[in-house]
Amino acid sequence: MKKTTFTALALAVAMTAGAETREITSPNGGLRVTVSDDGGKAAYSVQLDGKACLETSPLGLVLNFADYSQGLTMGKGDGQTTIDVDYSLPNIKRSHVSHKASEMTIPFLKDGKPAFDLILHVADNDVALRYRIHPVGETAVAVVKEEKTGFVLPSGTTTFLCPQSAPMQGFARTSPSYETNYTLDDEMGKNGWGNGYSFPCLFKAHPLPGEGSTGNLWVLISETGVDGSYCAGRLLGAASPLPGEGAGVGLYTIGQPQPGEMNGAGGTSPAIALPYSTPWRTITVGNSLAPIVETTIPFDVVERKYEAKQKFEYGRGTWSWIIKMDPSCNFDEQKRYIDFAAAMGYETVLVDALWDTQIGRDKIEELARYGKTKNVALYLWYNSNGTWNDAPQGPRHLMDRSHARRQEMAWMKSIGIRGIKVDFFGGDKQPMMQLYEDILSDANDYGLLVIFHGCTLPRGWERMFPAYAASEAVLASENLHFSQGMCDAEAQNACIHPFIRNTVGSMDFGGSTLNKFYNADNKSGSQRRTSDVFALATAVMFQSPVQHFALAPNNLDDAPAWAIDFMKRVPTTWDEVKFIDGYPGKYCIMARRTGNNWYVVGINAMKETLKTTLSLPMFEAGSQIKVYADNEKLEGGVSTVKVNKKQELKITIPCNGGLLIE
Repeated sequence: MKKTTFTALALAVAMTAGAETREITSPNGGLRVTVSDDGGKAAYSVQLDGKACLETSPLGLVLNFADYSQGLTMGKGDGQTTIDVDYSLPNIKRSHVSHKASEMTIPFLKDGKPAFDLILHVADNDVALRYRIHPVGETAVAVVKEEKTGFVLPSGTTTFLCPQSAPMQGFARTSPSYETNYTLDDEMGKNGWGNGYSFPCLFKAHPLPGEGSTGNLWVLISETGVDGSYCAGRLLGAASPLPGEGAGVGLYTIGQPQPGEMNGAGGTSPAIALPYSTPWRTITVGNSLAPIVETTIPFDVVERKYEAKQKFEYGRGTWSWIIKMDPSCNFDEQKRYIDFAAAMGYETVLVDALWDTQIGRDKIEELARYGKTKNVALYLWYNSNGTWNDAPQGPRHLMDRSHARRQEMAWMKSIGIRGIKVDFFGGDKQPMMQLYEDILSDANDYGLLVIFHGCTLPRGWERMFPAYAASEAVLASENLHFSQGMCDAEAQNACIHPFIRNTVGSMDFGGSTLNKFYNADNKSGSQRRTSDVFALATAVMFQSPVQHFALAPNNLDDAPAWAIDFMKRVPTTWDEVKFIDGYPGKYCIMARRTGNNWYVVGINAMKETLKTTLSLPMFEAGSQIKVYADNEKLEGGVSTVKVNKKQELKITIPCNGGLLIE
């Protein structure tokens, strides 16, 4: 439901040196966006409580028939309006959202004729902007050659960014797939590995002494509302130094996909039909990290594209591949994992790559029938395929073509498959975005949930597409299996995701293992450095409505009973989220609620033990809570604690350890 109320010209119009300026403020008045046409160029700035989040930054577009980045004048437009957006969505961090914002449409003209409208949506901690591009005469189609939207961060800002990899590199030439290590608290003026950065992008401006988040101004930049009618973007660092400035200024601009993506097929610039409204560019700001962690802006400004053909069921599951790799994709082992899922009370098992050759369709049907007797459904893995990767794993050539895809989905529906995991995309061009949309549309027709891996960032898809479940788009659990170095850095990386990747969309990580080693014998291979309590904490901390945990049947015997007991009960859908404390790459403490039950979780990557006192207003004074905690040797346990009158609790979390309160 969306209510719009017109307010009396809640904007300031000023003429200074021939330039027109307009302002739009958030409902509480704290967030302000100023737009101008100084020098014939559209520009904007963002302030929170009088502090600059973004200095004067460029706006505009370059089309194949017109340059809308210069020679512009601002039209009159309408005043600021206030809107109320109210919706329910079970598969994001907050099941019910009541969102209030100010909106304004500002027309820009070139040579006295309409060029584009700048549409602004400003909430108390969020800014979303996009362009509505108009036809010109009889010209009703266009190609967006370049977007000039930029973000000029204040001097002294540090960055928390994920470099985008070059195309057609990495495993089987499947990159870019948003799977690189973040740089933390880095200086501005860089451009990653030369290819910019993958969304979302986090910045810390106005840093003050001390390591905590208090006193810092945080800025998260991303995009939402991307579908098959456009391409996905990236952030280019210091691409165009400002006049009179060096390359190290804090200018970042929107970049289109790289030419080499999709094996060079398809253009980097999207072709559109006019009039057309571009995807939203989003900016979330806060004096602490709470607005970053808790934001719902990726979903607030998009709408459902169509209704679900059936009610989709989210939930928990297991998968053999993460511990036992390709050889485990056989009939007997998958049957064993169905039994394990049933013992855990889980709803699904993910049958990973190579099932088509190592199990076969007839035996998959038998597994599906057996799973039904245990109330366990299956997810099946597929290669996205086409002509854009060399990945040999099958099934191949079934998801990239409409007829084959729909025929395959009809078969899956007939045998009761719950969903699919589609892997190895590697590209953000418009044709690839159309493939994502086509898979989701067909899956909706056949009642299948969709998880994407080796893929792009989801951009509002939880609300846009009913069949969408989650995306990887992160260095996920497979890297813990393949690399001891990634195991050594697990805690640090886990302390990044709640502040960056997982803020804007569901993250299919596939972790929370209770094995000591990533190997079938649990005695060799990459060794886990984090504790069992850490595993429980991340099961809550990492948000995705569908979770296939890295548990193994042997954990029923070799893992602590208290850990298995909690993992049998862990929810995957949430009603509310609260950030408590933390710093990217160092530590994170947050809370999630489902129904009347709160879960407070924490993890620590710092060498020193984290010692602090938590305020726990979600638990009544005098009530009994369970506290799962580690000692200095990472030996975990659970105890029952009575909440004191102040509703406070002193806690300690050692390096690589965790905390869970329920």
